[in-house]
Formats: sequence, C-alpha cells, structure tokens
Amino acid sequence: MSIVKAGVLKKAALGLLGLVAAIVAGCSSIDYQKLTTGRLSGSLFVMWVGEGNGSGDGNFLFVPDPRDPLIFHRAYPSSPGSTIQPGLMYTDGGSIPKIAQVFKGLSPWGYAPAYMIHDWVFIAHHCIVDGSTENRFDQVRGIEFDDSAAILGEAIKALIKARQVAPDDVAPGAITSAVGSVVAKNLWDEKGACKSLQVSRKDIAAAEAAIPGSTTKEQNLRSFRIPETIGPEVVPAKPAKIVARVTF
Repeated sequence: MSIVKAGVLKKAALGLLGLVAAIVAGCSSIDYQKLTTGRLSGSLFVMWVGEGNGSGDGNFLFVPDPRDPLIFHRAYPSSPGSTIQPGLMYTDGGSIPKIAQVFKGLSPWGYAPAYMIHDWVFIAHHCIVDGSTENRFDQVRGIEFDDSAAILGEAIKALIKARQVAPDDVAPGAITSAVGSVVAKNLWDEKGACKSLQVSRKDIAAAEAAIPGSTTKEQNLRSFRIPETIGPEVVPAKPAKIVARVTF
C-alpha cells in the first residue's frame, strides 16, 4: 500500500477498489483465517514528507532504524520471503480511502508494521521485474502475488498475537482480501514503475539528519536498506518530522 510518485499513484486506489472487489465480488484467493502467524521484531520510524492524496493521511517516508530494524519472519523458513527487512521507502501506511476510514480497523496506520512489510514487497517486486539486481531486494526475490497478500495477513496476525493491536472479526480479513484482489494483481503486474518509486536525494538527506546512520551507504547496503546508487555525499538537510515509532 505504498504511495509513490507520478506514474504509480493509482496504487492508492487499492484501498476502496480492493475492498469492494474482495468483499462484494469475493475475488481473492487468500483466506485470512487459514494463514499462519508470522513474527515481527524491531522498531518502526515514519517521517512526514508531504501532502497526501485521496487515501492515507499524507506522504511519508519509512526509515529503517539503524540499531533496531523492523524485520518480519514468516512461520516457515522455506516460504518465499521467509525473512523480510524493509528498506527506505515512501508510504502512506494502508491505502485506505477517507470514506472507509470511519469503520473499525480500517485506519491507514492501524496495522502500520504489516503495511510496511507489504509495501516493501510491492516496491521490490516492481524493481526486480524492471531488471534491478540490487542486493537490497534479494530477500523478496521469488515472491509471487499470492505470497505478497499472504505475507500481509501473516504480519497482521503477528501484531494481534503480540497484542500490539486488538483482535477484529472483519478488518484483517477484508484488508488481506483487498491486497489479494484482481485490482491489486493488476497493479502488481505493472512494469516500468521502479524509477518513480525511488526516494529522492532530498528526502534521503532529511532522513539521515533526523536519524543519523539510517542512510549511510557503507553501513546499510548489506542490510537491503538504500539504493546502491546513493552515495554518502548527500548534503545533510533539516530533518523531517518523525510522526510515529513502534517498537516490538
């Protein structure tokens, strides 16, 4: 449920359209109730970097904590994407349109850590199909579309098991179905999106100023966090505002 730059902003439509497709048409192959429960660890930083659109609450930057990174572990080590450590990326949390946010469990930040994992899988997939060989995407190579939806559901279950969020009879299944819908599959199949998903040098500098060490090339390339094309010569900038931190 990432929000991205021009050319892929329509992913924000996933919230409402996906929910309609999954709940009304029942066109998702993912059954939330049958999913295993994953495990989340680490911290989550989110920084506001701009105004949003019709979904979410604005444009934000997920910034990996250099000392305690957010990591998701699937229940089975042999599963595709068995360990996922998301890197620096734009996000709007869950792409839940304003009209749907009035319902319990459908806040764009209610399952934020799970959304970050799913966002990273989507972004990595787009760059992989566009030919990227960067090491930071190696953890998610081989993940198929159904895997991406299952991973989100498993991460939501992890949040519930850890008592980070309250159990809900409707929202987790609806959200998992939405990201496994035909609408989401069409977005998954898009090509040519990787370039527009890249974090700007300005925002990278702001992240580094706010959280020193979060984007330092030497420290983070092996941890799948920043683009290999970004060097340490980025000029420090006034830090963006950190609006959320969750620690497991």
